[in-house]
Amino acid sequence: MIIETFLRWADKAKSSERAKAANALARAWLHSEMDERERQAAFMALTWLLDDPSPHVRLALAEALADAADAPRSLILPLAEDQPDIACQIIARSPVLTEVDLVELAARGDAITRALIASRFIVSPPVCAAIAEIGGAAEIEALLTNPGAIVTRQSLRRISERLGHAAEIRDLLLTREELPADARHGLAVSISHALSESSLVRNAIGGTRLDLIRREACETTTIALAAQAPVADIAPLVEHLRRDGRLTPNFLLQALCTGRIDFFAAAIVSLSSLSDKRVRAIMADGRFHALRALYESAGLGRDISEIFVEATVQWRMASRGKAGMPFSGIAERLITKFRIGTKADSVADQLIDMIEKLQFAEQRQSARAYASFLALEAA
Repeated sequence: MIIETFLRWADKAKSSERAKAANALARAWLHSEMDERERQAAFMALTWLLDDPSPHVRLALAEALADAADAPRSLILPLAEDQPDIACQIIARSPVLTEVDLVELAARGDAITRALIASRFIVSPPVCAAIAEIGGAAEIEALLTNPGAIVTRQSLRRISERLGHAAEIRDLLLTREELPADARHGLAVSISHALSESSLVRNAIGGTRLDLIRREACETTTIALAAQAPVADIAPLVEHLRRDGRLTPNFLLQALCTGRIDFFAAAIVSLSSLSDKRVRAIMADGRFHALRALYESAGLGRDISEIFVEATVQWRMASRGKAGMPFSGIAERLITKFRIGTKADSVADQLIDMIEKLQFAEQRQSARAYASFLALEAA
C-alpha cells in the first residue's frame, strides 16, 4: 500500500520532490529491513523511476545506488547508459559493473565515458587493454596516472605505438620501468625526430650535422637499451629494430665491441634465420671460416665479415679472462689490425672509423671517471 501511494503521489509531485523521494527509496531498499513483498514492490517503483522524464530524479537514483555492491544490475546498467552527468556516477563508482560491462561501455561510449572508466579505483588488465586500443590522449593520460590501473606491458607497448608522438603520453610512458625495450626505443626515436624537426635546433646546429648527431644518438641509446633490457625483451627489441632497418653493420659491430653479446646474438639469429643455440655455439667455439659463414648468412658482406670475426675472437679472449684483454680494448685492437689495408670510403673503412669513435668515447669516459675519482680523493 505504501508503494502504491508513492506511485500515485510521484505521478503529480514536482521533479525536485520526486528526486528526494527516489534517493530515499533507493537507500531504503539497500539498507532498511523489508519483507519480501515490500522489497519487490520497492524494486518495481525504482524500476519505474528509470523512465522519469526529469534527469534530476534519475541522478538522485544513481547517486544512491552508485557505491552499493548489491545494487540490482537491472538498475545499474540503464543508469550507466543514461546522459553523461547521470552515467558518470555509475561508471566511475559502481562495483556492480563487471569487466565485460566496462569493456562494452568503453567501446560504445565517448571520450568522457572512457576517461571515467580509466579513473576508477581499480581498472583490470582487460579494461586497460580496451582503453589502450581505442582511447584518445586524455583517456590514456587518465589511465597512466591512475595508481589503480593495472596496465600490462603489452598495453604499454600498444599505447606507445598509437600515441607515442604526444609529449605528455611519452613522458608518462618513459617513467614506467615495465615499459618494453622496443617501445622505449620507439619513444626515444620519436623524441629525436621531434628535436630534429625543430627549426630552432636545426638553425643552431645545421641540418647535416644535426642528422648525424641524431643518428649517432639513436645508436648510442639503442645500445644502452640493449644492455639494460631484460632477457625477455631482447628478441622483441631486435625484431623492432630489424623492421625499422636499424640492424646496420655499424650498429651490430658497436654492440659486439661493447660486450652486448646477448643482444648481438639475438640480432644474428633474426638476420640469419639460424637457431639461437646454433648461433651461440659458433660464436663461442667456431673457427674462422665458421664464424665468417655465420656472419655472411646474416647479410654481412665478405669485405666486412672478417672484422666481425676478429671482434668475436677478441670478445672470447676478454670474456675468458685472458691477461691484458679488457673489453674496453677491443676497439683499439681492431683499429690496430684493420686500419692499414682498407680502402678509403669502403664499408670496412667506415666501420673502422666508427670503431675509432667508439675508442675515443671510451677514452673520454675513462678520463671522466679518473677525474671524478681524484676529486673524491681530494675532498
